[in-house]
Amino acid sequence: MGEEVRLTNSTTGGPVFVYVKDGKIVRITPMDFDNTDAPSWEIKARGRTFKPPRKTTLKMYSAGFKSMIYSDKRILYPMKRKDFNQDGERNIKNRGKGLSKGDPLADYERISWEEASDIVVSEVNRIRSEHGPSAVLSTPSSHHLWGNIGYRHSAYFRFMNMLGFSYADHNPDSWEGWFWGGMHMWGFSWRLGNPEQYHLLEDALKHAEMIVFWSSDPETTGGIYSAHESTIRRFWLKELGVKMVFIDPFYNHTAGLIGDKWFSPKIGTDHALSFAIAYTWLTEGTYDQEYVEKNTHGFGEWAEYVLGKTDGIPKSCEWAERETGCPACDIRALAREWAKKNTYLAAGGLGGWGGACRGSHGIEWSRGMIALATMQGMGKPGSNMWSTTQGVPVDTDFYFPGYAEGGISGDCENTAAGFKFAWRMFDCKTTFPSPSNLNTASGQHIPRLKIPDCIMDGKFQWSGKGFCGQDIAHQMHQYEYPAPGYSKIKMYWKYGGPHMGTMPASNRYAKMYHTDDLEFVVSQSIWFEGEVPFADIILPACTNFERWDISEFANCSGYIPDTYIQCNHRVVSFQSKCIEPLGESKSDYDIYAMFADKFGFGPMYTEGKDELGWMEQYYNATDMPKYMSFEEFKLKGYFVVPVNKEQEKTVALRWFAEGRKKDTPDWGPRLNNQIDGKGLQTTTG
Repeated sequence: MGEEVRLTNSTTGGPVFVYVKDGKIVRITPMDFDNTDAPSWEIKARGRTFKPPRKTTLKMYSAGFKSMIYSDKRILYPMKRKDFNQDGERNIKNRGKGLSKGDPLADYERISWEEASDIVVSEVNRIRSEHGPSAVLSTPSSHHLWGNIGYRHSAYFRFMNMLGFSYADHNPDSWEGWFWGGMHMWGFSWRLGNPEQYHLLEDALKHAEMIVFWSSDPETTGGIYSAHESTIRRFWLKELGVKMVFIDPFYNHTAGLIGDKWFSPKIGTDHALSFAIAYTWLTEGTYDQEYVEKNTHGFGEWAEYVLGKTDGIPKSCEWAERETGCPACDIRALAREWAKKNTYLAAGGLGGWGGACRGSHGIEWSRGMIALATMQGMGKPGSNMWSTTQGVPVDTDFYFPGYAEGGISGDCENTAAGFKFAWRMFDCKTTFPSPSNLNTASGQHIPRLKIPDCIMDGKFQWSGKGFCGQDIAHQMHQYEYPAPGYSKIKMYWKYGGPHMGTMPASNRYAKMYHTDDLEFVVSQSIWFEGEVPFADIILPACTNFERWDISEFANCSGYIPDTYIQCNHRVVSFQSKCIEPLGESKSDYDIYAMFADKFGFGPMYTEGKDELGWMEQYYNATDMPKYMSFEEFKLKGYFVVPVNKEQEKTVALRWFAEGRKKDTPDWGPRLNNQIDGKGLQTTTG
């Protein structure tokens, strides 16, 4: 029996210590810091000093991820559908047949990597020769396993851009209401309609008297990727006497833990409730009239609608009671208490983002949240939109990129690589990025939600390319499939998790796989789930515990700039290859490197580097070498970024409330979206 070894890795639920014995993972735990790690921050407020625990937190699903690694659903070998013959009868209508029999694996036979890769290369080359590269469709799931080299923006885009393909753009499914509705009220397109969140924890500890959690359950959602880092903050606020009000049809877990009052409106009636609160403020004169006069445009017209002057229906508390089921007296009492106290609006799980914005009424709900926050002087001390999940005083000057900044792809069109990272990662003399000439605004791409419609109907029209957050007006740009001059889709290389069960009307995807025009389907996946049983060829990928990688705790970046301010410490992880890939599975990078060789562009894809080689190049493009060498980082396994005591504290939207130039480190607005650095991104500022 060998000795137990402690290694490091990171997950969507937090960074971890991984204990390995005899080549097998025995347990996964949060990280505990030692005396060599940088000190934690402190906040002094209301006669107390607040300091976070000297450790990370971990989501339950990450703590139990060992069961996923060793799951009986793992795909361990390349497989081919038994009745698929690339040179004869393809039996397209039999895709997924085994699902109806309760044994989808019975449809497949094990084959070698050599045979699987030969079939894929042959089919891709045939289709590209007959129809052009735009006939190859590919898209990943929204979230892949953690690690900035292996993530979809990185190894995947580097390979697919070299191959040439049509991409199925992701819809902003975590932002929908903020994106399509909120953005037109206050801008923030670079955040897909969500507001900045800098230094709001200290502001709340000093000034908050009440927090209204509206469609917000941070104990369950953990912001995004930040585990239970914010739990202690809510306990601090509770100890300070801050009242916690919850508005949610479901008595959620955060409400059960810290709630003082719960409103349960009927599903889809949140906007009626927000109107009634605004009605109370308007009729009683308890909103911040000076702020509204100085900082809003069109308020009078909106107020007339709320008061019923436009349609003859006053949006009173009694009217809202009939709509929502919430007693009028309770609604009125909430509105009055809100107006009297320094109140934060926790709309969704991340200060905006998530929650009811994903529902059919998401646009109205998101706009209602912005209106209420505005009426009470959003940006003033003690008044903001904040869900307790962000706003921690970590160092925002220290540069380490998030997964959305492109990794080894350097794709400035489809990732956030162009903001800072690509220029640090690639010198374009010895190492090169992999931009796309097809997955561009003027090339061919389709919306992920409409993959079945495009393939089955052969044509489609829509507005906006994917997240299209570069500017508000980009939402209105029109596209069509097939794009002029490009071929229709003939094959689908599906990468990662399922759309079935995560996209609306999943039966459309099942029908799509039976379409004769979809001649060939490849699924590259870790587990036998979702659409995998509809593939002709299955390629087994491994988990992030079976490959090398590098990352930072909860750092997405891109359309969620500086998301590490969710975490009580900035933690950069050396993601160790803890065990060998199970069966014959491979890392995504190794799969793409193998195919790149077979397609003839292997040296361009790998540049002679394995995953560790790319990790070192990535590491050297960050601020990490200022503190330790790559070898020292590899030995330690993680790094806690020191607190920058000289960094100026710039509270989110305080600059807007006070009519000053923006002083926060946020990525936007762009210079041409403001006048003299002042005002919001909207045309009126």
